[in-house]
Amino acid sequence: MTRRVTVVTAVHAPSARFLPDAWASLRGQELPGGWEWEWVIQEDGATDEVRPYVPEDPRVVFHQGRRGGPGVARTIALAHARGAYVKVLDADDRLTPGALARDLAVLEADRAIGWTTSRALDLLPDGSTAGFPGDPDEGPVERGAVLDFWKRNDFRAQVHPATLCVRRDLLTALGGWMALPASEDTGLLLALNAVSRGWFSARAGLLYRKWEGQVTGQAAHVDPGERAARTAVAEARARALADLGWSCRDDSPTP
Repeated sequence: MTRRVTVVTAVHAPSARFLPDAWASLRGQELPGGWEWEWVIQEDGATDEVRPYVPEDPRVVFHQGRRGGPGVARTIALAHARGAYVKVLDADDRLTPGALARDLAVLEADRAIGWTTSRALDLLPDGSTAGFPGDPDEGPVERGAVLDFWKRNDFRAQVHPATLCVRRDLLTALGGWMALPASEDTGLLLALNAVSRGWFSARAGLLYRKWEGQVTGQAAHVDPGERAARTAVAEARARALADLGWSCRDDSPTP
């Protein structure tokens, strides 16, 4: 029986030109026997500017909708996801060779692991890459560790939410990405870690493109008032989940 992982991509008109690079990185992934991927691309909006960049491939589906930001686009895309796992790939980023296979190997080996992340490299405008100092060691990320680190380090997580691969049932149980204008992926990561152990792969799994149009590069992203509100609600959600005692555990054997 063929098993599937769904790759979810939010895209808006300015980032559409990067879709061919994302597509090439996905097309180059080699999965274990019996596995296949599907790519769900969701436009944040309904323009005529994205569709020309969407590849013609039966494994690729494209949808549009009213604008609500990347978190809303990714969450809406879950309506079309058929995979047991959901992998994030933003339109302007690229997977490294073997990234999907490494995610699947971890999640299939241990059902107590709800999600995986990996090392990310900044992809700079000149084509060079730059890493981040202080990446954790390869291995499990214990429950609550992300929130603790995030609070101690000026609201920066030790693992990158853009590299996330997660069990689809866990993702939908948490309601998808947070309804925030930014940091919606960090909010999801905090919630996931409140209820489940995760995993960090020390091998680079993502090239994170730095360019002038990305949301995190805009002035509004660092507005003190909005940043304080975003971090407050993301923290409150994670703490509430932990206090309620809900836990994602599955000790049944892998089929």
